[in-house]
Formats: sequence, structure tokens, C-alpha cells
Amino acid sequence: MALLKVKFNQKKRVKLAQGLWLMNWFSVFAGILVFSMGLFLKIELRKRSEVMDNSESHFVPNSLILMGILSCAFNGFAGKICYDSLDPAKFAKWKPLLKPYLALCCVFNMLIFFVALICFLMRGSLESTLAQGLKNGMKFYRDTDTPGRCFMKKTIDMLQIEFKCCGNNGYKDWFEIQWISNRYLDFSSKEVKDRIKSNVDGRYLVDGVPFSCCNPSSPRPCIQYQVTNNSAHYSYDYQTEELNLWRRGCREALLNYYSSMMSSMGAVILLVWLFEMSVMVGLRLLHTSLESIANPEDPECESEGWVLEHSLKDTFKSALENLKKLGKFNQVEAGAEGAEGEEGGKTPAITTVS
Repeated sequence: MALLKVKFNQKKRVKLAQGLWLMNWFSVFAGILVFSMGLFLKIELRKRSEVMDNSESHFVPNSLILMGILSCAFNGFAGKICYDSLDPAKFAKWKPLLKPYLALCCVFNMLIFFVALICFLMRGSLESTLAQGLKNGMKFYRDTDTPGRCFMKKTIDMLQIEFKCCGNNGYKDWFEIQWISNRYLDFSSKEVKDRIKSNVDGRYLVDGVPFSCCNPSSPRPCIQYQVTNNSAHYSYDYQTEELNLWRRGCREALLNYYSSMMSSMGAVILLVWLFEMSVMVGLRLLHTSLESIANPEDPECESEGWVLEHSLKDTFKSALENLKKLGKFNQVEAGAEGAEGEEGGKTPAITTVS
């Protein structure tokens, strides 16, 4: 029994073709939207590429751009088929291409669904990328005189100001690295010497943070140095009082920003996928309804259209059988080639008569 079997007359076939033509052009605009989202995400990721450890995060925007281009191409082609289906003479040239085209549509829709899932599942990979990238970026914060790294201080400062964050996981991350360049340290000072000697790696570590960690909404002037020294500031207790520094780490801030963006894009891609699936089903109904016309010379006669010629169970069984036959055929061919190789390897004995 055929799946989704529908009876059509000439009027219904025309309405279906016209409706599909319109839906395909909507799908082209949806493809442009997907392409634009991929381009926007790629630009946003490139803005902060200095604080990302690898380029794997660009897999999602690249996939969206590719899906957008393919969507425009596939749906533009399908729109032409639907338009020509109104004329039997024009439609005749598309008949041999429809089955391969529908098979490609199935693959394309599976890819769209896969990309939508990746948008929702990319958080874990993005988190590790940001964690390592921010860690490296903070290490290079002081290298304002090093070629290739001189921009890192500005990048980190602008990042912390824009996203209202501080450090990788929090403001205390700055206590563990030397973020002040040696160029601005007075090595004749006893305090500087003592701090460097007290550190195993010979680094100048302080319980302070860059100015970009300061919260401008705080009524108190920013305490960015000697953050953990209560006696250095009047009426101050860093353990109980709310600091006038950003509490949230930049990894969490960036992760939430990109995750919410990709989740929204994933939801849009799922809607596009559902729309594409409905277009593909409609195109299959149009294809089968035109092929099953009993008398091609009488376009007004009734016909039947279906999505699958048999039930899902029977179609699945048939596909498995075809795969088994294909496997057996390959084995037979491999065996025949092996036998020919063995025969070819035997050299005939040559006897000489003296």
C-alpha cells in the first residue's frame, strides 16, 4: 500500500504546482537568510579569534554558508521544474532528472538537520576553545612591545569592557600571571625585587587586575590593586563586601553570548528544515501524480500521487535486499578478479628439443 496516496485531477495538479513554485521561492529567501546567519556568525567569531585556541569553531558558520548556497540552488531548480510542470511538453525534459534530484533533496535535508543539531551541541567544544584561548591571551597581555602580540592588551581590555567580565573564570585569574610588562617595573625598588624573588618562576605577581575589570556602576572608586589587602583600603573587606570589579569570567560571558546566538540559529534552521521537507514531499506528490496519468494525451484525466510506492516497512525491506544483492555482487566480482589473477600468475612450461 502506497504511503500518503492522494487522488489528483487537472485542477489539483495545477494548484499543487503553483503552490510548490511559490514555496520554492520562499525557500530561496530562507536560503539567503541561512547564508546571512552563517556570514554574521563567522564575522562575530573572527572578531575574537585572538582569544580562541583553534579554528574548529568556524565549522558551524562555514556549514551555514554552504547550506544557504545549496538551498538557493536546489530550490531555484525545483521552482523551474514546478513552473514547467504546467506544460506537458516542457515537463517531459525534466522527467529523467526528477528521481536523482529527489534523492539529492533527501541528502540535503539530512545535512540541514545535522547542521541544526550541531548548532545546539557546539557548546562543549566552544567552551574548551575559549578557555585555552583566553588563558593564552592573558599571558600575552603584557607583551605590548612584542610583534604579533602588541594588540593583545587592547583586545583583552575591550573584551572585558564590552562583555562586563574579568579574567578567564574570574578576577582572581589575573593574580596568577604577570600582566604588567617588565618595561614598566622599577627593578631598583625593594618591593619589586622581593616580589620577583618570592616567585619560583621569577614573575612579578600582584593581587591586582587591569583597569578594564572595573565596574563603572560601583559608587566606590575602583580598587584594582591590592584587592585582597583589607588594610590598604579604608572600610574595606574583600571577603564580605561586594567588589567593584566584574565578578563573571570572560569565558562564561563569551560562551553564553555565542551559545544563545547559535541556539537561536539552530531553531531557525530547524524551521527551514521542516519547510524544506514539506516542499520535498509536495514535489514527490507532483512527480508521481504526473507520471501516473493513464492517458498522457488527455491532461485533464485523474491520476494518483504518493510519497512512497509501498509502505515504510516494505520500502525498508526492499532497500535492505538491494543492499545485500549489491554486497553479494561485489564479492562475486572480487572472487572473479582473484581467480583471473591466479591464472595469469601461472607461466607455461617450455620444453626444448635438442
